[in-house]
Amino acid sequence: MIQSHRHSVGTLVALTLASLWLGGCSGPREDVRVSFCKELVKTRVEAPASLRWTSAETHPRGRSGLSVVLGFEEQGAAGPGRPRQATCHYGYDAVEDTAMTLSDPLSAYATSPETMTIDGEPLPRPVLAESIKNAMIQQGKALLDRARQGVEDATGMAREWIETGKGN
Repeated sequence: MIQSHRHSVGTLVALTLASLWLGGCSGPREDVRVSFCKELVKTRVEAPASLRWTSAETHPRGRSGLSVVLGFEEQGAAGPGRPRQATCHYGYDAVEDTAMTLSDPLSAYATSPETMTIDGEPLPRPVLAESIKNAMIQQGKALLDRARQGVEDATGMAREWIETGKGN
């Protein structure tokens, strides 16, 4: 009886950890600089939920930096809005070439932009700093939501597993 209970608890813990781990991994993704630039754009538009991304390009220029150029439209009641563009400029951040920078050249650049323009207009440094702070807060909230969902999913699986008698 005690051995069976330990086995059940161990299985429950394993299910919970697996759900948390899998919840944090959703497969291949775009580069963090591209996704962070998108998050920054969302902090600067009126209706972030209505954004439709039309393009995403990266332009690495070695030690001169990296430009991430995003095309987007804000969807409105009247349909798609006018085409817009945002550009985030990232500084070169690698001390030397490593296997990582050779296999993933964008990893040589900082993960927070030095400057940003929207429709050709540069964001002032204090506005960019506020946008970076807000984007990081939103990313943190999203991470916590995914973790919470993973725990809820694991709890549901464990409850179902126990209720069906497989935990005995």
